[in-house]
Amino acid sequence: MSITNEQILDALRNVDDPDLKKDLVTLGMIEDLKVEGKNVSFTVMLTTPACPMKEMIHKACVNAVLHFVDKDAIVNVKMSANVTANKNSAPMLPNVKNIIAVASGKGGVGKSTVASNLAVALAKQGASVGLVDADIYGPSQTIMFDVVHEKPMVKEMDGITKIIPVENYGVKLLSIGFFADTEQAIVWRGPMAAKALMQLFSDADWGQLDYMIIDLPPGTGDIQLSLVTDIKVNGVVIVSTPQNVALADAQKGVSMFMMPKIDVPVLGIVENMSYFTPAELPNNKYYIFGKDGAKKLAEKLNIPLLGEIPLVQSICESGDVGRPAVLQENTPQAIAFMEMAKNIAQQVSIVNARREVVLS
Repeated sequence: MSITNEQILDALRNVDDPDLKKDLVTLGMIEDLKVEGKNVSFTVMLTTPACPMKEMIHKACVNAVLHFVDKDAIVNVKMSANVTANKNSAPMLPNVKNIIAVASGKGGVGKSTVASNLAVALAKQGASVGLVDADIYGPSQTIMFDVVHEKPMVKEMDGITKIIPVENYGVKLLSIGFFADTEQAIVWRGPMAAKALMQLFSDADWGQLDYMIIDLPPGTGDIQLSLVTDIKVNGVVIVSTPQNVALADAQKGVSMFMMPKIDVPVLGIVENMSYFTPAELPNNKYYIFGKDGAKKLAEKLNIPLLGEIPLVQSICESGDVGRPAVLQENTPQAIAFMEMAKNIAQQVSIVNARREVVLS
């Protein structure tokens, strides 16, 4: 008895997307279905190339066909992705599907390190990514991407001069650091700083992007308020370290974004410097600054813990030489950053799905 397309689709209705809580067929995630004898092939179109459930979904699809249709079927499942978009996107960035802000309640917790590695990790997994260094008073992304001496080009588009972002490691980058003397302090009042920041968005040709990452300055002030007022941010990632003083400031940051007048979804918390791992003992973990601080705060606030980044010397060194640590294949720090990026992309997809339900 020959296998039919309808049988395959009926079988795949038993496979749910773990995040969206609906089956793959209902979600329209099955494409290019072909059946030739016992050979079955189709594509599962995920909501992000950084989906942490990719392998689980692949296995569930194969098992569904074998169990519900034919145990002797030869199943070829291709995993691809079409990144979902924020339906309430910013008018000045119509070609940017998702905007993710990376924030912290205080300085010195590694927010910029997390932002740079998040951007590169998403790019490594096949997404088109941009990064805006919005830390007006302490821009550092030009160093972290080894483009300190680069200068963005400009071009005319429909009679308007547009800035072309600098690109490295598959990430398009703009920073106030490109337009200021690296040895000179930037002394601007809030409104001037906010205006300069907005030009990095409105006066640039970003092209088509799946994700734009924004490295915010630390704290809860003018820049953060201007950003969430003028740009439709999908969600914010809060970075903290395990100490109580850092966690207290992280909680204030979460509270600010959850204020009714701001109402930006908090995607979760990343705990940086979570534990110390010596290079010669990569499987050992020493909790120098305390254990499970961010985990407990995430549970208290009912938000996800997105990642625990180890305290290793090479993360600092890689940032200083302009080569993000996530590029160090198969190291504990690279694995941690990749898992973090997958979890953040997952939360963005969930937020988009919820927003679509509300708007529909």
